[in-house]
Amino acid sequence: MREGRRVVWLTYPAVHGKPTLQVNQGSMPSIESTYLAMDTEEGVEVVWNELQFTDKKIFKAHEEKIRTMFDNLMVLDHPNIVKFHKYWLDLRETSARVVFITEYVSSGSLRQFLKKTKKNRKTMNARAWKRWSTQILSALSFLHSCDPPIIHGNLTSNTIFIQHNGLIKIGSVWYRVFANELPVPDELRSPLKIQREQNRDLHFFPPEYGYVADNPAVDIFSFGMCALEMAVLEIQCNGDSRVSQQAITQAAQSVEDENMREFILQCLSLEADKRPTAHNLLFHRVLFEVHSLKLLAAHCILNNQYLIPESWLEERTKVIDQNTIIAEIRRKHKPAIVWRYSQVLSLELDKFLDDVRNGIYPLMNFASSRPHILSRGFSLNQEEIQHTKTPTPEPVEVETRKVIQMQCNMEETEDTKRWHLTLFLKLEDRLHRQLSCDLHPTDSSKDIASELVQYGFIHEDDFHKLASFLEEIFHKHRCSLRGTH
Repeated sequence: MREGRRVVWLTYPAVHGKPTLQVNQGSMPSIESTYLAMDTEEGVEVVWNELQFTDKKIFKAHEEKIRTMFDNLMVLDHPNIVKFHKYWLDLRETSARVVFITEYVSSGSLRQFLKKTKKNRKTMNARAWKRWSTQILSALSFLHSCDPPIIHGNLTSNTIFIQHNGLIKIGSVWYRVFANELPVPDELRSPLKIQREQNRDLHFFPPEYGYVADNPAVDIFSFGMCALEMAVLEIQCNGDSRVSQQAITQAAQSVEDENMREFILQCLSLEADKRPTAHNLLFHRVLFEVHSLKLLAAHCILNNQYLIPESWLEERTKVIDQNTIIAEIRRKHKPAIVWRYSQVLSLELDKFLDDVRNGIYPLMNFASSRPHILSRGFSLNQEEIQHTKTPTPEPVEVETRKVIQMQCNMEETEDTKRWHLTLFLKLEDRLHRQLSCDLHPTDSSKDIASELVQYGFIHEDDFHKLASFLEEIFHKHRCSLRGTH
């Protein structure tokens, strides 16, 4: 097994080691620039962000707080939040900067999508509205349940992104964290001053914003405005520099679906204590599209997919009698309501499983609300960035993708004293990973699984699954050896 791995950031194009191709992905004040870059190990595009500090003394006085804050941001792991990959500190003679790498979402912002939609059609698809709202609330529920809670504080249709498969990603999660924690210019501590330069976004912020301490109700108001904008495609400002309260009221009244309108108006309550929580909104009747039992079954299938052949669903549906009743509601003095297999198309099930796999229906939506403790992540300092060869193992990046299939092969080595183990893993993004090592007599299945988690080859949630899988293989192997002697 390898001792560690280094993430190399190949930027393109670059001048003096700094990328020059700028991108706009939820940029914010005090971040000098955001650039497009390439993670050469994972083969994916990322965003290179730079946070500048003109006074090195102030930076040094807050360095430990800065490290802790960035470490906490690195361990935020949710399918609907733009991933924070890596950061490092760059200390210069009189100044300092923090370079941090985030996930790149190439499909564009929600605002851009809504503008395109308005050009092509008059109304938004209700199913798409429900899916997007559910994903945004799932991310907010996750952030608000962290310990301590994380308030986004800059949620607009310009900081929400849509991938080509319909997956929503929330960006700029670090906006208010930076504003509250970092020794940056006063302008960043007063977001409304900055927002006055962008009056079109002022309506996303509730009346109390900037006057009281941050709390989850701020994000709920911003979400409500996003939900309204998704429903009507655009809130008309009638030539004004900012959207008026009258325009917002007229837009809300134009929403034809009564449940959808009531849902939006709850979020847009001018009294913060009357706004629902993100977790409670997930169970609102207008969003409860997928029954929790169906969702749980889908996640169980995907979490144990290494035990299920890829063609399992297709083969299973072929042998099922399509007239068989799968569910029935019995009613007094009325005919029973029944559902048969013929009413459930395998293609629809495949699409639903793909949606669950892609993170569109996170299971955590339906879990009881509980705090997520933020643990420390890994960082690189400037010295580690400059020296690519070092005798000491470096921190290993945590694997965030789950294993969906496992296969194993054991072969006897030439000296016949040891066995060689080869693992074939398939991750949820369809990446195939092959790992191999020589087994020692004292190696156990838990030792190997623990080592794979430690060095970033598998997600920590897959530890017990892989350990049980290896233990079963080892048991069969021992039984076969006894049978040959």
